[in-house]
Amino acid sequence: MKLQCLVVALCVVAGVMAGKYSREVNEPKASGSDGHTVEFRIAKLNQVWEKAKRMQLSPVQLAELHSDLKIQEKDEMLWKKMKVEGLDDNGEKEAQIRRNFNVILAKYGMDGKRDTRPLESNYLKDHDSKEGDTFDDPRLDKLWNKAKNSAKFSNEELLSLKREFQHHKDKLHEYNILMDTISRTEEIHKNVISPLEGDAKEPVLHQKHTELKQKMRDLNQGLERLRKLSHEGFTEDSEFREPRVIELWEAAKRANLSEDELDSFKEELHHFETKVEKHSHYQEQLELSHQKLQHVEALGDKEHIKRNQEKYNTLAEKTREMGYKMKKHMQDLSNKISRQGLGHNEL
Repeated sequence: MKLQCLVVALCVVAGVMAGKYSREVNEPKASGSDGHTVEFRIAKLNQVWEKAKRMQLSPVQLAELHSDLKIQEKDEMLWKKMKVEGLDDNGEKEAQIRRNFNVILAKYGMDGKRDTRPLESNYLKDHDSKEGDTFDDPRLDKLWNKAKNSAKFSNEELLSLKREFQHHKDKLHEYNILMDTISRTEEIHKNVISPLEGDAKEPVLHQKHTELKQKMRDLNQGLERLRKLSHEGFTEDSEFREPRVIELWEAAKRANLSEDELDSFKEELHHFETKVEKHSHYQEQLELSHQKLQHVEALGDKEHIKRNQEKYNTLAEKTREMGYKMKKHMQDLSNKISRQGLGHNEL
């Protein structure tokens, strides 16, 4: 009997220890040299995050950066697995991941170059916009002024239209960052790569320029949509309100999908739009919570400060989490369009 009890006890202990160590292997808790838990499993991403927290970024920008870094972390971990399995022979995926990382640095002003854009997100400032606000592009400014001064739009429609203009401005800014990043990368390669290595890098360079051309096509199509909206107004059968969702829907309609596939995708986009709107709501609440915290800190009531700091931290964490899920969902939807469109084009 004693022997049976001893065997059972050893089995229980072994099971607990096995569970413990398998969890530690599969879900490692990242920690820095000081023993504190860190945000990311990749050192360079932690360095970017720590630097960002020292910069004068708005709470919304910090939350957006955190989401971008989580997406980058996921992509880099996936690439490492691909590399081990020998699935990135020409280095194309590696080059894309490095380029995405450089775009993140430039987007948040951490690439060593001066970024003249305002740090706050303009999506949250629609109600505070000044009469002289512009979109840093003469074509956009002209279209916006035409729409604003026409009688085609209600106040709500004007806010929706302005979000689309702002989204286009942001996409243009990202295109310029990507183009600059690619130009600098190619210049470095010219100086360090021998002629023998040149041929091996050709597919990667081709992929970079293909990506740029696609982004330019998207920008041209987006500008054409804004031009049409500015002249004709919103139609009653407008499917979506959020710019990112509208962009995906327009891309899906161009992808040669069947009617059934389009209907299915449209349903997915309605769910995605709800997620985008919820994320935007949390961004607004985070900004308001930060303003309230600053006000309370100025009054100096420690207990009041503590309560508001806890509320702010909870909101910031929720906004980051929702931002990551929203961007991951958008990435999945974009990939789905690419795969389905490609499948049809190959038939």
